[in-house]
Amino acid sequence: MIRRIRLGFVVLACVVLQTTLFTHLRIDNVAPQLGLVAVVAVAYEDGADSGAIFGFIMGLAIDLFLTTPLGLSALSFAVTAYAVGVFQAGVVRTTPWLAPILGGIGGLFGGLVFLSAGALVGQSGFLSFESLKIVVISALFDAVIAPLVFPIVRRAARREQSSATWRVRG
Repeated sequence: MIRRIRLGFVVLACVVLQTTLFTHLRIDNVAPQLGLVAVVAVAYEDGADSGAIFGFIMGLAIDLFLTTPLGLSALSFAVTAYAVGVFQAGVVRTTPWLAPILGGIGGLFGGLVFLSAGALVGQSGFLSFESLKIVVISALFDAVIAPLVFPIVRRAARREQSSATWRVRG
C-alpha cells in the first residue's frame, strides 16, 4: 500500500515538473519526457506487467495536459514499459551505463510509438521529419536525465519486506 502511494507521488511529481519546470528547459524547443523515463525505470525494476500498468497511469496523467487525443501517451508509455520489462528479464547484470541507455532507447521507442499511434488516429503532421527530429532530440535528453531519475524512481518502486520475513531473517 505504501509503495502505491510512493508511486502515486512519482506520477504527481513528474506531471508537475513536466508541465512547469521542463517547459522552460528545452533544447531546440524540445523538452525531455520525464514521465516516460520514470516509466522505463519502473519497468526495469519491476518487469513488464507492473511497468505497463504504471506506464498507462503515468501516460494518462500526462495526457490530461496535452492537446493530442486522450490516451495516446498512455498507450505509448504502456507499450514502452512492457517492452523494457521484457528486455529486463534477459539482462544478466546491471552497469552504470544502463540508465542512460534505457532512457534514450525508451525515449526513442516511446516517441515512435506515440507518432505511429497518433498517425493511425488521424493526427496530421505526425509522420514527418520534423516529428522524427523532435523524438530523437527528446530521446537524447531522456538519456541525459535518466541517471538522475532512475535512483529516485527505483527507491519509490521498492517493495516493502513483510514483517514475517524480517523476523525470520532477524
